Amino acid sequence: MVPQVAEAGNMLQTAPGKDADGKSFVHCAVNFHKPGKPAQTILKHAMLVITVFLVVLTAVSLYAAGVYNSLVRARNGAEEAFKSIDVFLKQRYDLIPNLINTIKGYTQYESSTLEKIVELRSRAMSAGGKDGGAAELALSGALKSVFALAEGYPDLKANQEFLHLQQTLTTLEESIQRARRYYNAGVRDLNNAVEMFPSNLFASIFGFQRMEYFEVDAAETKNVNVQF
Repeated sequence: MVPQVAEAGNMLQTAPGKDADGKSFVHCAVNFHKPGKPAQTILKHAMLVITVFLVVLTAVSLYAAGVYNSLVRARNGAEEAFKSIDVFLKQRYDLIPNLINTIKGYTQYESSTLEKIVELRSRAMSAGGKDGGAAELALSGALKSVFALAEGYPDLKANQEFLHLQQTLTTLEESIQRARRYYNAGVRDLNNAVEMFPSNLFASIFGFQRMEYFEVDAAETKNVNVQF
């Protein structure tokens, strides 16, 4: 009979024998057994958990990448629109002194009116749009009032330089408004992503913050009244 010894789930078998010289020895053999069904079940469950985890991790990573790209796209669009606004505003700043010099030739205009426009121009240039466009809105209102009141002065109205400045400034104002609307739309998309769940979680991680709108819509209906 061959002795058997169980060892760590395997079977160790021993058998006595003799070699060619007649010396005795013990022959050992280990019988390896495959894991049982419980071990196989645990292994399958572990593989399933790992697979699910990797799938979820991949989905979250792809979503995070999509959110990040949309945030960057909204921010870049808003910043590009603001640069366009800035270009138009600088062009308007450059034309206002010419407008002032043209109007100065007509003594009917009080000097306080021209000083008010110069003051609003300086205030807008100093703000640089960081006040939400309030200073720019005041300057736009002042210019509109000047053009409206100029209707009562036929000599000024007939001045070709004044007419050219009026047309150019009006065109610039329209361009500013278009760029402003585009900017505000980009800001709106960015702010929605920054504040709404679950994109706000990733926005906080990536360091995205709210941006301010350029001009308050309610204020657009109010013009600064410049009296002559």
